[in-house]
Amino acid sequence: MPAEPETAAETRIPLTPFMERYILDELKAVRTEMARFQVSVTEDVVQKELAVADKAISYANVTVTYFFYLLAGAASVLAIVGWQSLRELKKTAREYAETEMKKITSTYEHKLKQIERELQRKTKVIAENYREIERFQEIHGLWLRASQEQSPQAKIDIYDQILDIKPGDLDALTHKADAALMMNERQWALSLCNRVLQVDQQNAHALYQRACAHAGVGNEDQALSDLELAVQSNVHLRSVAADDEEFDPLRQHPRFIELTSDSSDHSGGDSDSEAKKQA
Repeated sequence: MPAEPETAAETRIPLTPFMERYILDELKAVRTEMARFQVSVTEDVVQKELAVADKAISYANVTVTYFFYLLAGAASVLAIVGWQSLRELKKTAREYAETEMKKITSTYEHKLKQIERELQRKTKVIAENYREIERFQEIHGLWLRASQEQSPQAKIDIYDQILDIKPGDLDALTHKADAALMMNERQWALSLCNRVLQVDQQNAHALYQRACAHAGVGNEDQALSDLELAVQSNVHLRSVAADDEEFDPLRQHPRFIELTSDSSDHSGGDSDSEAKKQA
C-alpha cells in the first residue's frame, strides 16, 4: 500500500536569507501601499467634506440675498404707509438677518473644527505608520546583517540592537540563545529561553534551545522533556536533533533514540489502515 504523504510540517524547508529577504520586502511593499492608501482616502474625505461645507455656505448666502430682496420689495410697498414703519421694519429685518447669520456661522465653524480634529487625528496615524515602517526597515536590515555574521558575539551584538528597537522580541531572544550556545554559555542560553517561554510556552525554537542547554549542563530529564515538547510543536526538529552535537551526551539514551527515530513505519501502518477504510 502507498505510504501516507508527509505532512507540511515534516516537509517544511528552512527559510534561506534570500527567501527571508523576499518575504520581508513583500511585507514592506504591502505596508507602504497601505500607508499611501490611507493618505489617499484621507485626502478624498477632506475634499468631499470641504465641498459640502462650501455648497452649504453658498446656499446660505443665496438664501439671505433673496431674503433681503424680499424685504426690499416689502419696504417699497410699506414706504407708502410711512417712513417710520419702514425704519422699524428695516431694523427688525437687520436684527433677524444678523441672528440667522450668526447661527449659520456658528454651525459651520463647529463642523470645520470637527474636520480639523479629524485631519489632525489621521495625520497622526499616518505619521505613526511611517515611523513603524522606518522601524521595520531598520530591524529588517539588522536581521540581514545577523544572517551574514559568522561570529556568535557579533550576532549577539546585532540581536541586542534589535531588542533595543523592539524590546521583548521573541525571535531575537531565541536567536540570541542560539548564539550563546555556540559560545558554550549554556546558563545564559537557559535564562534567555526561560524569558521566551514565560511569554510563549509552546515556542518550539525556545524549547529546543533550552533542551540543548540542559543537555550541555547534564540535566538529562529536563533536556528530554523540552525536546519532546519541541518535537511535538515542530516535527522537523526531530531530524535536526538527531544530528545536533549539543545532544551528544544523550546520544545513547533510549528516550532520545525514540524521540529522534524515524516514524515512517508507524505512518505507513496508518496509511494502510486508511486505505482499507476507503476500500
